[in-house]
Amino acid sequence: MMKVRTAVESQAIVRSRDKLRSMQILSRAGVGMPKTAFTNDTDELPALIEHVGGAPVIIKLLEGTQGLGVVLAESAKAAQSVIEAFHNLKARILVQEFIGEAKGADVRAFVVDGEVVGAMRRQGKEGEFRSNLHRGGTGTLVKLSRAEKAAALLATKALGLGVAGVDMLQSKRGPLVLEVNSSPGLEGIEKATGLDIAGRIIDYTAALTLRKRGGKSKPKHKKAAPRPTGRASKHRRRARARVGRILEPRPAFR
Repeated sequence: MMKVRTAVESQAIVRSRDKLRSMQILSRAGVGMPKTAFTNDTDELPALIEHVGGAPVIIKLLEGTQGLGVVLAESAKAAQSVIEAFHNLKARILVQEFIGEAKGADVRAFVVDGEVVGAMRRQGKEGEFRSNLHRGGTGTLVKLSRAEKAAALLATKALGLGVAGVDMLQSKRGPLVLEVNSSPGLEGIEKATGLDIAGRIIDYTAALTLRKRGGKSKPKHKKAAPRPTGRASKHRRRARARVGRILEPRPAFR
């Protein structure tokens, strides 16, 4: 609206943060996902639970972040009780297939300008099915398969995001996308990979400015460099703060 270039467009953020809308978009694009259902009708709960493969199931608030508002219901009876409780609170939820072979772990691929620039495997702490670092999970460097890279790029493109963290489960059916985060944290991925991901985002925003001014259409990027230390690290932290402001534009009015 104000003709200001940002790393992530406001409407792309709106789409990605609505789990139901983003799932619809990803499904239409042919992205592999766990079986997922949405309902406001408590009378159809037994059929709904069977539709996603039966218990255990994952129940998610549509607006939840960092693993909050996510419940593992280990039986159909428990699932019905949790869903009814959320419905009584007028909360919108998704019911999703539980992928047991993932064993409490997922993979996050960090995408910048149509390229996977880093990836980590996140493992939940013992007894925890959520792998989010904010819930006590740990991140380690991982090398993605071609299928995982393709899934991450397809999901990011479908939502129109220039910068994103794509969370996937490794399953018997191949990579299954759980969520596409439009404002992914940098600390965990940089610590796990040892790469300067923030620098790649800065390069991308600079390239966007060049395109606006009629410069090179898409400058070639170098691979992500190792994380800076000392004085360079101090300057990079300041740059990250600027990037944070760039990554979080206010959603435009529709």
